Amino acid sequence: MTKCLVLLACLLLAACTQPPPRETVRICDSEGCSERSRGYATHDARVSDGEDDGRVAALEALAEREPRAAYDLGLRYFRGDGVRQDSYKALTWMRSAAERGHLEAQKALGRFYLTGLEEMGPDPREAEKWLSITASRGDKEAQTLLAEASAARKSEEAEWKWRQRWKGVFHDYWYRRYTYLGYWRDGFWYYR
Repeated sequence: MTKCLVLLACLLLAACTQPPPRETVRICDSEGCSERSRGYATHDARVSDGEDDGRVAALEALAEREPRAAYDLGLRYFRGDGVRQDSYKALTWMRSAAERGHLEAQKALGRFYLTGLEEMGPDPREAEKWLSITASRGDKEAQTLLAEASAARKSEEAEWKWRQRWKGVFHDYWYRRYTYLGYWRDGFWYYR
């Protein structure tokens, strides 16, 4: 009887206690569910999707004429500041400003090509081109980056030569050493 009373008391005590408050909350949206901290604040999606009060459209119109505005717009697209982040548009606007002689845009473009930009891999030759322009204008940081770009280009050329030398061997290996395991007959796949 006492065991039953002790068990009943434990169950009542467990029912009365509340778990400690959670530090996170579960938030579900169109991209799925995730745990976020209680202090999490969502951004205004209308602004990041370009549905703003006309600022982005005005900046794009100005960027057509003014390289400084094109540089700013490229940074905004790169960072996702007031617009949806878009690496292609960031690169397009940054290149527009760089081609019109904007020093910071030329250096930024050189860095984009040196490190690669999201899905775009690095392109040391293009980086070297833009950084040499900027370095010739006396920018010290560009001179340092230019040395890195030159080293990366030389490394890339050495890698390319190595790939060309061994390409036939690897190609032959994949064609001759690995055989298919199944075969098609009478509308079905058969495996040995």
